Amino acid sequence: MNPPPDRRPAEAAVPDEFRRAADTLRSVLSGPPLRPELDLEEMPAPQRLAPYAAALSGSVWRDDDTEAATGRLILLYDPAGREGWTNGFRVVAYIQADLEPDIAADELIGPVAWSWLLEALEPAGYAGESGTITRAVSESFGDKSGEPSTTELELRASWSPTGDDLAGHVAAWCEVMCTTAGLPPAGVSALPDREGGFGR
Repeated sequence: MNPPPDRRPAEAAVPDEFRRAADTLRSVLSGPPLRPELDLEEMPAPQRLAPYAAALSGSVWRDDDTEAATGRLILLYDPAGREGWTNGFRVVAYIQADLEPDIAADELIGPVAWSWLLEALEPAGYAGESGTITRAVSESFGDKSGEPSTTELELRASWSPTGDDLAGHVAAWCEVMCTTAGLPPAGVSALPDREGGFGR
């Protein structure tokens, strides 16, 4: 029995537009670290969302080597375009971060976190943005009843880049991931009596 045909695009058939975009994502990995607390790496991209895709994963680490936030950034490209897309490209972002319970109870957390994303994307240019922000509380019972409750924020968003500065979109995603983890802006030290805005 013959094996099924390989339907993945041949390397030579990859459009130049996507090849350049994917190279930009990889150049972020090979360049100087955006922040010392941030760990980025390339990951397998989902194959069913668009004919061409590339993806990065990220983690934000605290000084005690605990993970404060994680994220994924997926770049999609369809030469035929999609309704609501710009220039055939779409960026999909996911961020998950721990929150202090009292901060998670604030009804403004969703709008504030969304504003962080839009402000970070502004220099790179974006259109057709959409997304959701979820707060999840985990409580422990039985043998784990002594463990404290944990609260997480999940941000899922997508947008279309309006320019060629895809490195700017990666930087925006990283900035929001660090902010949700409670880190101060790059180059600014946290106050000694607190660990940052939304961090634990």
